[in-house]
Amino acid sequence: MSLLLKERVYTMESPTAKRGVYPLHGYKLGLYRLPIKLDDPAEMKSIHDGLKKTFEMDMYADRIFATYTWTEENMPDKFSKDYEKVDLSITVEIVSGEVVDIIYQIFPLDKFGDPQWITDYRKKADHFAKMIIDTILRNTILSDKMIESLIKTEKISEDQAWIKLEELTPLAQIVPDAKPKPVEEKLEVPTAGAIKNEIKRTGDEPVAGPIDVDYKSKMQSSSPFTAPSQYEIKTWGRVGTDNKVMGVWGEFVSVDYDICVGDGACIDACPVGVYEWAEFPGNAGSAKKPLMQGEPDCIFCLACEGVCPPEAIKIFEQK
Repeated sequence: MSLLLKERVYTMESPTAKRGVYPLHGYKLGLYRLPIKLDDPAEMKSIHDGLKKTFEMDMYADRIFATYTWTEENMPDKFSKDYEKVDLSITVEIVSGEVVDIIYQIFPLDKFGDPQWITDYRKKADHFAKMIIDTILRNTILSDKMIESLIKTEKISEDQAWIKLEELTPLAQIVPDAKPKPVEEKLEVPTAGAIKNEIKRTGDEPVAGPIDVDYKSKMQSSSPFTAPSQYEIKTWGRVGTDNKVMGVWGEFVSVDYDICVGDGACIDACPVGVYEWAEFPGNAGSAKKPLMQGEPDCIFCLACEGVCPPEAIKIFEQK
């Protein structure tokens, strides 16, 4: 992507930059907007799985993250008493939808311990970010979408479109078998009481904390809950709709609602408004809960996790 849409790359120095409502904190933000559509979860999973042996890949809600890490050394002699090394990284974020936004941030060097002996850090981070983007666009199903777009907009043949894409992505690494066929996963909705292991709940009284961080392996995924914001919250171990056995809600902002006592400390602590009050009459722990309907906005500061009295919250931080 070194040349692709180069006139539409924006950089800014700002404490907070926003696309929609979620904050991005960093020194520099690069934004590429691609005129292609990516909203199929199976296609997003294909991109994630195709490159997970090349980059550190993560996927949350409507975004895919690809991280590249490299090591810097202050001298070649590893046995010298003055020898130092540090692992640096850059993350590229793909935001899916009717158009695809590709974002990367270059954080201040002090994020990595402030090793002042490193030279050209921002230049290297910018180069590696573009390498990630080029690699993604050349190897995944996004390449097919880009070819279709080039054929349509530039009125060229498929062969010419491939040549054009190769010219636009000179930093791409070729990754064999990085375009797995998208497979639609069926959501397993268990019947009442269908729990994998020995987590047994009656719903008659609150469950003692803390949250079991291995809940995904111990509970069945259950029917999701659509928040008033229309965001679909994933759930595990939820039984029925009477709110007696609610299980754990949230894929990476996870709250065990059978432990939650609804004190609201997490709502007060969250700097970006992830939680809002929601009514759940019939629950033994509390009749209202802090609903994570802003889960995609989470900045992984862990403030809510630290203030929850019954330890009902676990944030799975994006690395």
